[in-house]
Amino acid sequence: MMQFYKKREFGAFISDSFNFFKLYGKNYFKNYILINGLLLILTIAVVIFGFREIIGQLVGGNLNGESYYFEKYFSDNAGMLTIVGILIFVLFVLLGIVNYLYPVFYMKRIAEGAQKVKTDEILSDFKTNAGRIFKMCLGMLLIVLPVTMIVLGFSYLLLLIVIGFFLILLVYPTAFNVSAFLMYDYFNTKRGFFESLSYSIRSQFSYPNGNEKSPYWKYWGASIIMFIIMYMITSVFTFVPIIFMYGSILTSAPDGNFEANPFTGAMGIILFLFYGVSILASLILSNLMYINAGLMYYDSRTDLHTKIELEEIETIGINE
Repeated sequence: MMQFYKKREFGAFISDSFNFFKLYGKNYFKNYILINGLLLILTIAVVIFGFREIIGQLVGGNLNGESYYFEKYFSDNAGMLTIVGILIFVLFVLLGIVNYLYPVFYMKRIAEGAQKVKTDEILSDFKTNAGRIFKMCLGMLLIVLPVTMIVLGFSYLLLLIVIGFFLILLVYPTAFNVSAFLMYDYFNTKRGFFESLSYSIRSQFSYPNGNEKSPYWKYWGASIIMFIIMYMITSVFTFVPIIFMYGSILTSAPDGNFEANPFTGAMGIILFLFYGVSILASLILSNLMYINAGLMYYDSRTDLHTKIELEEIETIGINE
């Protein structure tokens, strides 16, 4: 059984994240697929067929020299595209909620002593916390997201003087950690949204007692490593469709005419199928980042470290 509420060094976050899946991976992903499987299938279907249709129309019109082709297509199908757009938005919101909060609820139960977690228990957590989930979504949408976009936008502007590159390297992992800590704290305590947001920001730079070395760099470093691992794996699925696309253009263009639309026909389906698989791989691999963030959150809760250790000692004494 893994101990969650304890101090960890940089390397321990990485190794313990993989150890978590070694110990609980089978049960974790079984519940993940049962809860999130339908949403994942719908997302892949939207990517393969929906985006293929829209991008195919856009590219096809430009290749044929019809500058207003896409505008005409949009105006002729405005009602359908609006409804589909709303459905896609709802789908992605639900997918985001489940992907972010499933690790939070699962780790919470394991940290409380469960050896295995049942699907019904996780679904019950979503149901009983419906009100708090709604408040969290509003807070993320109206407060966290706008502030993050402003900071990232400023960092991108500074790319012109190089320093922006380093700011982006700092901002992305920090923003992710703050968001993850916010969700873990909000659903592991009885704090309100703003209290948890305050804690998630402060805990990046100092422990609650304020007498220990800042944990910022080990949190930042652990997140960067996970980003790199995800990028290396998912890039395989990203580069393959690009190779397919250029191969299709080169082999199917008649008489050296390279104006063929690579998004139509069987090749278009194959192309977006790979992108769909890439998104699926990213969503599944993102669990590694969320678990890593969870371990960092439990590391930050030094107020509970001693309490948990004393409870474990008492349990050992009783068992003996």
